[in-house]
Amino acid sequence: MNGTLKGEARWAPTDSSGLGGVLAAGAFLIWGVSPIYWKCLSDLPALEIVMHRVVWSFLFLVPVMTVLGGWKEFAAVFRSPKVVATLVLTTSLIGCNWFIFIWAVNHGEVLQTSLGYYMNPLMNVVLGVVFLKERLRRLQVVAVVLAAAAVGYLTLDYGRFPWIALSLSFAFGFYGLLRKKVAVSALTGLAVEMCLLSGFAAAYLAYLYHSGRGAFLRNGPAMDLLLMAAALFTAVPLLLFNLGARRIHLATLGFLQYITPSSFFLLAVFRFHEPITAVQIWTFGLIWLALACYSLDSLVAARTVIRDE
Repeated sequence: MNGTLKGEARWAPTDSSGLGGVLAAGAFLIWGVSPIYWKCLSDLPALEIVMHRVVWSFLFLVPVMTVLGGWKEFAAVFRSPKVVATLVLTTSLIGCNWFIFIWAVNHGEVLQTSLGYYMNPLMNVVLGVVFLKERLRRLQVVAVVLAAAAVGYLTLDYGRFPWIALSLSFAFGFYGLLRKKVAVSALTGLAVEMCLLSGFAAAYLAYLYHSGRGAFLRNGPAMDLLLMAAALFTAVPLLLFNLGARRIHLATLGFLQYITPSSFFLLAVFRFHEPITAVQIWTFGLIWLALACYSLDSLVAARTVIRDE
C-alpha cells in the first residue's frame, strides 16, 4: 500500500493461474491481521514502536534491494532534488499514518482504523477532483455524498469527531497522491523513505537506550524479536503486493483492498471486543453502501476500458 509501480500506466495483467490474486490478497491479509502484532507491543509508546519499524524495515530492505538490483534506482533518486523533496513529504505522511494507526490500535480504537481504511478509496476520489481536476461520475458522486453523510451522522449522534479515521484516510490519501507524481518503484520509494527517516529513528532509539527508557535489549529476547519483526509487517506485504499487482487487473485489486479494513472490523468486534454502538453500525452501513457504489462504478469503467481495447 505504499506508492506506485514504474510503468503502471501500461498496466498489463498477464496472470492466468490466479497467482497474482493470491499474492495481492496475501499482502492485504497480512496488513489486515497486523493489529494482533501491534497489540503485542501495546506496553511501549507508539513513537518508539514506529522508530523501530523504520530502522528494522530499512535494514530488512538492504539485502532485498541488493538481490532485486534496486540500488541503481535508489541512487538516481538522490540526484533529483525535486524527487527527494517529494519523498521527504511522503516520508512525513507515512510516518504520521503509522504513528496514528499504532496508537489507535493500542488504545482500543481498531474500529476507527477500519473506518479510516474503508474511507480511503473515497478519499482518493475527492483528492483526484481537488488536485487533479478529475470529473466525478454519477455513482462516484453518490458514494462521496454517502461517505460524507456517514461521517456527519457519526459526529452528531455519537458526539465525537472520528479524527482517527479521517486522519488515517487523509494521511494515506495524500501519501498516495504525492507518490503518483514520482516515477519511482514502490520498493525503491519505500527504501528511500526509510533511509530518510532511519537516521532520526536510530538517534531517537539511542537516546531512549542511554536514558534507560528504551525497550530494546532490556526486556528479553522475545521483546527484541517482536520489535525486529516490525520489518516483516512492512516490507513483506509490500513485496507480495508488488508481485501480485503486476499480474491482475486494477478492478480486481480494488476489490481485494477491502480485505484489510474488513479484517480490522472483524478483529475489533470479535477479537478485541471493542464496543460497537447502533450509531457506529449505521455509519459503517453508509460507508459500505458508498463503497458498493464506488466498486460498481469501478467495475463498469474497467469493463468499458477492456471492451474499447
